[in-house]
Amino acid sequence: MAALLAGRSRAPRRPGPSRRPRSRSRALARLRGVLRRGRLTALAWVAVLGYVTVFVLAMVHTTYDTWGALLVAPALMAIGTPVLARVAAANPERGVFRLLMVAMAAKLACAFPRYLMAFVLYGGAADAKMYHQKGSELARYLTTTDFTTGLHYDLGMKVAGTGFVIIVTGVVYAVTGPTLVGGFLVFSWLGFWGLLFFWRALQIAFPEADSRRYAKLVFFLPSLLFWPSSIGKDAWMMFCLGLTTYGVARLLDRRFGAFACIALGSLGTAMVRPHVTVLAGAGLSVAYLLRQRPRQVSALGPLRTVLTAAVLAVGVALMLQQVSAFFGTNGTGGDAVNQVLSETSRRTSQGDSVINAATADEPAPAFSLNPVKLPMSVVSVLFRPFPFEASNVQNLIQSVECFALLVMFVRAWPQLARIPKLFVRRSYVAFAVVYTLLFCWAFSTINNMGILSRERVQVLPLVLVLLAVPKPAQAGPVRRRRPPVWRAQPGQWGAAARSGPELPVAVGAPDPSRTQGGSTS
Repeated sequence: MAALLAGRSRAPRRPGPSRRPRSRSRALARLRGVLRRGRLTALAWVAVLGYVTVFVLAMVHTTYDTWGALLVAPALMAIGTPVLARVAAANPERGVFRLLMVAMAAKLACAFPRYLMAFVLYGGAADAKMYHQKGSELARYLTTTDFTTGLHYDLGMKVAGTGFVIIVTGVVYAVTGPTLVGGFLVFSWLGFWGLLFFWRALQIAFPEADSRRYAKLVFFLPSLLFWPSSIGKDAWMMFCLGLTTYGVARLLDRRFGAFACIALGSLGTAMVRPHVTVLAGAGLSVAYLLRQRPRQVSALGPLRTVLTAAVLAVGVALMLQQVSAFFGTNGTGGDAVNQVLSETSRRTSQGDSVINAATADEPAPAFSLNPVKLPMSVVSVLFRPFPFEASNVQNLIQSVECFALLVMFVRAWPQLARIPKLFVRRSYVAFAVVYTLLFCWAFSTINNMGILSRERVQVLPLVLVLLAVPKPAQAGPVRRRRPPVWRAQPGQWGAAARSGPELPVAVGAPDPSRTQGGSTS
């Protein structure tokens, strides 16, 4: 037995896999990782050196109006990045942080073509030039005045409207310094946060919507990227409308802080365009009346509902008075509305992009709520100019986007057919529909395509909500597929990450544990 064991021990080993190739592959992998990290480090150094070189050259050959933007842009990205990281960390969806960072960078980048359009293509014939000049004077006053003696500054105009935008510009310049391109960047940055509020509002109040499609549209639609990227009313209105809509979503979902967001957003819009605030208030009133009650109602539930309705009624009444004072009309009835619409039509019936130009002896447009004219108003405001109506390159580019938007609505007809049911079941859809219809009716009197293209951005984020309506559930056997990661489950945002994985919910099926996108308690 000993000899046998000894013989086995002396038997030659079978050839096995060598360890050298494995160790060699590990060394190669380690070398590739070092080279990759070295390449990224080298690219980072090249970017830093290139930025410093451009910054120095800009300081030598340009004024602070231009090279100040090289200081403002990194500061805005540095402020926004941690906020977006926190938003993405609380979101159960994947790839949110990358999407938001790309969206913020794209929005800031669009400030440069917007600047070139205003000061190169149009030679400075834009409202941004006046805002910059008046804002620079106000900024110098704010940075050199001793406020212990009081604040005395004459804008030369009333505060509501243009004067308020001058005040906002002056406050911005008091922080950044009077830099024209930097001002474009700051206002474009504000417009991005408005779009972010719209996106969050959809996830809160309409959780079964196609959030991925809505994110792509609201963050990267050319009009929403380009027009609210200038010093002026458009970017400010986008920010405040987004904040108001975010507050509406929180109110419909019974979340804390809803009234604060609505009050601040409505105040911001009322100081610039109070008539748009009234449209949003009307949509909110209808949505709140259609909001479904929870299954378990506390003893103070009816009282809270009555108080909320009273507050909304008082707010709408105050906004109507503000509109009357803003436009200088007597009262808020049909004659006052007709006066405002006639004045709007007259002011916009000039320029190269005029449509429906009226003759000198033609009467002013009559005030009418005839529902037969409403479809034409919707088409005119949302989908014009048509390609054959384009009078210049700018209108032609805008017509391409309008035609693409029209095609998307035609293809989304199965989803749009569900809107009448969702109008009652999801009051956020009611808010979007009512605001859209009223906006299209009120702004259909604009006869200039260039002005209409800029004004349209105030309704597009809520119009895109209709394109995010989920497809109807199909009858019969359904093929098993991977559940979409961009559909946030109904409930508190980020609850899936805290409570563990949940079973996928069928698209369009209501959650039995929730009634209106909010808690049942």
